Amino acid sequence: MAHTRFIKDTGLTARMTLVMFLLGALLVGFVAVLLAAFGNSPGLILLIGGIGLGVVWFQWYNSDTFAMKAMRAREVTPEQAPELHAVIDRLCALADMPKPRVGIAYTDLPNAFATGRSPNRAVVCVTTGLLDRLSAEEVEAVLAHELSHVAHRDVLVMTLASSAGIIAGMATRGAQYGAIFGGRGRDSNSGGAPVWLVVLVVSMVTYAISFFLTRLLSRYRELCADRSGAFLTGKPSALASALTKITGDIASIPNKDLRSAQSMNAFFITPAISGMSLKTLTSTHPSLEQRLEQLAKISAELGRPLDGGFPQPGQPGQL
Repeated sequence: MAHTRFIKDTGLTARMTLVMFLLGALLVGFVAVLLAAFGNSPGLILLIGGIGLGVVWFQWYNSDTFAMKAMRAREVTPEQAPELHAVIDRLCALADMPKPRVGIAYTDLPNAFATGRSPNRAVVCVTTGLLDRLSAEEVEAVLAHELSHVAHRDVLVMTLASSAGIIAGMATRGAQYGAIFGGRGRDSNSGGAPVWLVVLVVSMVTYAISFFLTRLLSRYRELCADRSGAFLTGKPSALASALTKITGDIASIPNKDLRSAQSMNAFFITPAISGMSLKTLTSTHPSLEQRLEQLAKISAELGRPLDGGFPQPGQPGQL
């Protein structure tokens, strides 16, 4: 990755580092509680932790395969999609990064995503709905955003961030089974709370905190990708226009199609959600207003004010 092209934001980086630190501290604290609760049974702790880390590794290692299958997308060659490949070739040259595989999902839902366990195993995918609606400049802006995710290894970052939640979730399920089948633990004869009850409560609290921190980190990563992509192309107005079109056009997609794609919301450039605000603690993405505000500031930095009027949704694309 070319550090001079993918511009870093010191403030965003500091906030993301703080969230990762808190998630790490949360995981350490949770493991400490498990050790205290099951001091006489370290094998059980190792089993829960080993299975949890195995799940995390499996999801990360196969992230590209899972995402492509979820969207029923297929990889395309330069001969099959020459213009799309040409844009990605140009952006990868600008960013000095390996070229990812290129995919197309044949759906009217306008969106794009990037995933993969490393830049050398990444795939960038766009939908036909996005290609039909956006101009060439807007498609380039979206692809620059997605390539920023690849270059900054965001799939790895978010996978690591989810570790505490996954392990806590498994411990919660184990505690539920322990309670159902009568597991009371070493405190049952001393009048204290059953071990499984303590683990259940602590696991649920850990999972909830991890969930909100991970969503917060996800919103920071999206803002970072917006910023990096806008500086890479030098056209923040194109990304602003693309985000406005995509968000507006998603509202016209049937709810059945939106529900079928919601498992991919964390990967999409804009979530497949209609008729609800994104200004919530549980959102994977910042609100459109927040993203446009950041892009306006970037435009001011570059001396290129955002255009007052965005292209209307449904305008034919050029790719």
